[in-house]
Amino acid sequence: MSTKDFLEKDYYKALGVAKTAKPAEIKASYRKLARKYHPDANKGDASAEERFKEISEAYSVLSDEKRRKEYDEARSLFGGGFRAPTGTRPGQGGFGFDLGDIFSGAGDAGGRLGDLFGGVFGGGGGRTTAQNRPRRGADVETETTLSFGDAIDGTTVALRLTGEGPCPTCHGTGAKAGTVPHMCPSCGGTGQESRNQGSFGISEPCHECHGRGLVVDDPCPDCSGSGRAMSSRTIQTRIPAGVADGQRIKIAGKGLSGERGGPAGDLYVRVHVKPHPVFGRSGANLTVTVPVTFAELALGAEVKVPSHRGAPVTVRIPQGTPNGRTFRVAGKGVRRKDGTSGGLLVTVEVMVPKDLNGKARHAIEDLREATAGQDPREDLLERAKET
Repeated sequence: MSTKDFLEKDYYKALGVAKTAKPAEIKASYRKLARKYHPDANKGDASAEERFKEISEAYSVLSDEKRRKEYDEARSLFGGGFRAPTGTRPGQGGFGFDLGDIFSGAGDAGGRLGDLFGGVFGGGGGRTTAQNRPRRGADVETETTLSFGDAIDGTTVALRLTGEGPCPTCHGTGAKAGTVPHMCPSCGGTGQESRNQGSFGISEPCHECHGRGLVVDDPCPDCSGSGRAMSSRTIQTRIPAGVADGQRIKIAGKGLSGERGGPAGDLYVRVHVKPHPVFGRSGANLTVTVPVTFAELALGAEVKVPSHRGAPVTVRIPQGTPNGRTFRVAGKGVRRKDGTSGGLLVTVEVMVPKDLNGKARHAIEDLREATAGQDPREDLLERAKET
């Protein structure tokens, strides 16, 4: 609320009372209208919210004896119809002089009016109403742990959230049942006040309302007038298929509730995935290591390989396959957002038998003799001599 509002707004009309109304009449009318147009009782109704701001602003002036007197004097002087000229340089109002100087020597009343009009056109006289606008709720972050299979296929989990939110008793107003808060008379509802620090002006939270912009006469016994309280809630959340370990998922609108009709914040879920005893993961691909025999690699073979939550697949191993080679089976991996799926990466690893019977031992000895002229490390030794 700026000092310009003193000249342009009819606060008596806003509260529906006569100019001669007693303080008790003004208070009764304000409470009646505030209950009717309070944002909590008219969620999503922008016109009701504006009306609530209007009556709160009017009450903050008319309920204060000093400010009401200044308001009445200003309205009487200009007939209640004064409008500030537009398109003029701030501080001059188009008249070529400072309106505050008109009343500078007119006694106490003139001095008060001088202070009032001195800020009508200046950049420092107005006050922002940002504190009265709807405020978005804070974001919340939590964690959940999934099995390997649920991370691949997607699942629904129950998340228990504990945090600060609107007090369930007063619904965030901070006022005792049957009462409503009113606009702070010290800051005019902005929640901020200014003080001079040398040649600079410093803005800080209002000392009376502590930055809320509202004052509670009868505080809620559960939240002591803060309008906030710790609460717990459980929500069911869908975790999409293919989520990776450590991934952070955003769930819109599931954070803390907003203030004064503002939207809720977002919920961020950090996902942890338990390891699988057989399968691993590389991006959209699943990985598996399959033990094979030397003969299968040397002579070639077809081996069955497990797939995740499906029938085993057959992988053909060509003759002479080296140990550690990886084969790819298309379509058996993680489903992507575009509907396609990654592959299954199959790595073959020779299993060396711990115990050999007589026949197997003779066979391997025969193989060793048959390949005695081949040194698999010959090339390695030669390359090691290079500088």
